Amino acid sequence: MTRTAPSDTQTVSHMDYAAIIQFYAGQAQMLDAGRAEEWAEQFTEDGTFAQNVKPGVKQGRADIAAGMRKGIDALAARGLTRRHWFGMVAAEPVEPDVVRTRYYAVVFETPPGGEPRLYLSTTAEDVLERDGDGWLVRSRYITHDGTDA
Repeated sequence: MTRTAPSDTQTVSHMDYAAIIQFYAGQAQMLDAGRAEEWAEQFTEDGTFAQNVKPGVKQGRADIAAGMRKGIDALAARGLTRRHWFGMVAAEPVEPDVVRTRYYAVVFETPPGGEPRLYLSTTAEDVLERDGDGWLVRSRYITHDGTDA
């Protein structure tokens, strides 16, 4: 069997990797559907969300949901549709039932009657915690490409 990760990197099981990819697909689709509160429920109760281009850290589901709701409502007011795509997901175990992931995320934006365009390209780093058969985000840090972080 050929190993695809660097030799010094531990990898998660194939089943866990598939579940993580499915988790991210659900997260992206919830976000794109404007379901900020449900999306935030996929963070741990004390989970954090931060970006290199905005000061401060959102902490806890209510704070994370409120921040995302504000952004989603602003998009809706402008009639914009956004689509998130997550890819190149690397996942490594850091302790039992805890995984660190690093992935790329791109966001496309389409105005009413207009053409889609690339809005944003980022790198995301998460710490995920197993929750029964699924996952919750313990922490997420987003770095926007083209910035000084």
